[in-house]
Parts: sequence; structure tokens; C-alpha cells
Amino acid sequence: MTKNISMAKIPGIKIGHAQNDAAMTGCTVILCEDGAVAGFDLRGSAPGTRETELLRPGFLVEKINGVLLTGGSAFGLDAAAGVVNFLEERQKGYNAGGFYVPIVPAAVIFDLHSGDGTIRPDKKMGYQACENATDRSIDCGSVGVGSGATVGKIAGNEFAMAGGLGYAVETLLNGLIISAVVVVNSLGDVIDPGTGEIVAGAVSPAGEFLDSVAVMKKMQSQSPLKQQNTTLAVVMTNGSLNKVQVNKVAQMAQNGLARTIRPVHTMYDGDLVFALSSGDKPVDVNVAGEVAAECVSQAILSAVTIGNQKERVKLSKSF
Repeated sequence: MTKNISMAKIPGIKIGHAQNDAAMTGCTVILCEDGAVAGFDLRGSAPGTRETELLRPGFLVEKINGVLLTGGSAFGLDAAAGVVNFLEERQKGYNAGGFYVPIVPAAVIFDLHSGDGTIRPDKKMGYQACENATDRSIDCGSVGVGSGATVGKIAGNEFAMAGGLGYAVETLLNGLIISAVVVVNSLGDVIDPGTGEIVAGAVSPAGEFLDSVAVMKKMQSQSPLKQQNTTLAVVMTNGSLNKVQVNKVAQMAQNGLARTIRPVHTMYDGDLVFALSSGDKPVDVNVAGEVAAECVSQAILSAVTIGNQKERVKLSKSF
């Protein structure tokens, strides 16, 4: 299922999807063609990434031109080349003596078991996502990088529910905008922070939630974890932040994952948050970080709510 949601306009930011519906995989690009100050925070221990180290303070490049979130595991990083080509054609990127070198960090989720795992996002698909990019609205649910995302894989894919891509935004009184795009492909269950209840995750044949943490505790002598996970987020603001501050925002935004996914940041997740600053609104970094965490949490709930607006698949195995 998908749902179209209006986007709050942050200067220079566009978002686009491309996917192969039959193969249940795709990619999502966040374009900032004229540059955005960027940072990231990695908490999962099984990441698949491209050009993330340069986002740390102390590295040369201050601004990037896009972020790619893609399915296809490490194979899907090929799609970043399509984003780079799109930007180079428009002479966007780091000016290296007359050559424009687009800076496009990327991160992957594992979705190879969701559809046809031999088909992965590639250069053509990355380029198409750029062509589809807009600043007006965003499709959420089983679309783009969220096409084959699932949640609650503690007992295997046959017990998982749909994940997907979600979006959330908050506008403060001074016109400060903070938004988040999240693809939820977690090992763990998704929890509503307001109630503490599981809203999506591993389910039994009877349709009851297994409670992934409870399953882990019962299987403590051997790891029940599956190497097929990762939740990725991009938080964006029109606030003016430097590179140190935007990395702090990415770090604080990880709290949104911790509030909403259980377990999270495991050895078999590649959980990562990017943060982008594209604007001139004055902002306290602590406010930006906390609101970013709230947006991440709401985007996660949005993703699984939209992704599961259909009848659950009947399961054949019991615990």
C-alpha cells in the first residue's frame, strides 16, 4: 500500500523514488543539488554504505549534493552512480579544478528475500529516482527503498509484517522546519511510544504478536537474529547548522529509532541516520535534535501503518 503526503518545503530539498514492483525493490533519493551541510550517525553493526566517512567533522567536504537510500543490499549501491551522473550533467558537486564531483553518500537495506533477489537497484534506477524528485509531495508505504522492507524478522521472513517508507514533519513557531524520511526494515518490532504497544512486528499463525524481545530471551543460548535488516533515516531542516552541529542532530535523531523499534542497533542491523541542514533559520542544536528524534519516531509509525493497510498473509509455522 502507498499514500501520498504533502511535504514541507525546505530550501533546495527534493525527494524521488524509483522501484521495480515485481522484484519488490527500489531506491529513494534526497536531492540537495546546490549543497547541504550534512552529518550522520551509525549505530547498527552491519551497515552497507558509500561516502559516509567524509561527513564526519574534520574532513574536507562541508556540503553534499544528495543522499541515496537503496534496497538490494551492497549490490544496490550501484544506484548511486546514477545519482552522480544526474548531478554531473547539471554541473552540481564539489568543484575540483573545473570538474564537478557530486558528493552522494548512500546506505542500503537488505531486501533480497522479499521478491526477486537477482534484480537490484542499479545506475538506471538511481537516475530515474532523480528524474522523479519533487519538493511538493512524497509517496509513502511500500514504495522506493521501502518496496520490499519488512519488520519483525526475529522468527524469519514468514512471520514478518510489511515495513516501508514513512515521512513526518514538524514546523515550529519561528518557521523552523524539521522533517524525516525513514525506511523501516528492522529485525525488531515497531512500538508506539505513546502506549508501549507493538503495532507491527513478528506475528504467530493466529495473528498475535510474538514479541521479538521475548523470543530472544527464550533463545539466549544461540543467536536468533537474522542478517536481513536495517532502518535508515534522513532528517532535514531549514535551520542553519554547521558540520559539528548537524552530526549532533543525527546522533540525537537516533533516539527516535530507540523509542520506536525493539530491539534496535543490533549486530545484524545497519541502522544509520543522515542529517541535512539547508536553510538560514536560527536554531538551537538541542531543539533540532529532539524534534528530529520525534519526527523519526513518527515517520517509523507512518511507514508501518501505511505498509500494513492490507490483510495479513497467513502463516504456516508456529512457536
